[in-house]
Amino acid sequence: MNAFPTPSGRIAAAFLVIAALLAAAASASAQTQAQAPLPRVELQAGIHLISAEVAADDRSRARGLMFREHLGPSEGMLFVFESPGSQCFWMRNTKVPLSIAFLADDGSIVNVARMQPMSEDSHCSARPVRYALEMTQGWFEKRGLGPGSRLAGPKGMFAGPR
Repeated sequence: MNAFPTPSGRIAAAFLVIAALLAAAASASAQTQAQAPLPRVELQAGIHLISAEVAADDRSRARGLMFREHLGPSEGMLFVFESPGSQCFWMRNTKVPLSIAFLADDGSIVNVARMQPMSEDSHCSARPVRYALEMTQGWFEKRGLGPGSRLAGPKGMFAGPR
């Protein structure tokens, strides 16, 4: 016996199948938005301590702080690249307003950019860098940190050119 014998019954069944597929896709999308915890590193900018998640591979760097609802007052994300290069960032799917400091190998700030949520505007390092640190928008400015200021990290992290 056919449960949907009429054409309108078959159409209704097709809609139910499509709705189920869309719900499954939405659930899978929400699961991919949940990010596994990244390693953390403690950084210091003068008297200020920073707890930064470390994005050191292509996948974690591409994901960055996307879909986050907030950052703590001294939390950020440190992007680590294999070698110095011109690094550019945007804010696609990033809900939190951020400032980004581009850092030379010795931990000194090369330049700082303010980035607006959900924007695809590009923000690039003024010269090749190996590190970039994202914090809540205005974090660096409020602490008087800008080009030439130096951050410290675990031994060997900001040790100069490699």
